[in-house]
Amino acid sequence: MLSLNQQVLRTDLAGMPLEWVDYRVAARLYYLGQVAYACGHTLFRLYGGVNAHTRLRSQLVIHSIIATYGNHQTMVKQQDDYVPPLSNRTLFQRDDHICLYCGQRFSTRHLSRDHVRPTSKGGEDHWNNVVTACMRCNNIKAGRSPEDAGMELLAVPFTPNHAEYIYLMGRHVLADQMEFLRAHFPRTSPLHRRILTRGTQ
Repeated sequence: MLSLNQQVLRTDLAGMPLEWVDYRVAARLYYLGQVAYACGHTLFRLYGGVNAHTRLRSQLVIHSIIATYGNHQTMVKQQDDYVPPLSNRTLFQRDDHICLYCGQRFSTRHLSRDHVRPTSKGGEDHWNNVVTACMRCNNIKAGRSPEDAGMELLAVPFTPNHAEYIYLMGRHVLADQMEFLRAHFPRTSPLHRRILTRGTQ
C-alpha cells in the first residue's frame, strides 16, 4: 500500500511537467475543477460522506499524474536558456550520490559540492561547473583544478532541463511517473541510462 507521502506529478494541459504535489493539494485541485485530465495509476481513493438521498458515499480518485488548467509559465521553463535552481539536494541526485572523483556512493551527509574550476580561479557556482564529491576527495582537491590535483573527473557535469529537474526533485518516483518524465528528457540525457538500469534490476 502506498504511503500518503507519495507525490503526484502535476502537468499543464499540454502535458509538460510542472511540479510535485501531495495528495491534499491534488484533492483540492480536483475539488476546484482544475484537473483537466488524469493519467497513470490510481494512487489514492479518498472517501467523503454519505449522500442523504442516494445513500451513496462520495469518493475522489487521485491518479499519479494530473494535468491542470491555467497559465503556468511552462514555456519559459522549456526554453533552451532556462536554468533550474541549483541546490545540493538536486546536485547529489543528478550525480546519483556518487563522488565523481573516487566513484563511491555516499549518504547525503558525507557529500559536498565541488567546483571543478575553483571559485578562487573564476569558476562559477553553475550546474556545468559543480559536481558531487565526498568530503575526503573535496579536501584533497582543495582549491585546485582536477588536473592540478591529479584527479580524474568520472563524468561531465550537465545542466538539467526542466523535466530532468522535476525528476531530480521527486521522492519515490513511480514507474509511470518516471516514464512520463523521461519522454521529456533530451535524447542525450545521462539520466536515461540510470533509469533503464534501475528498471532492469
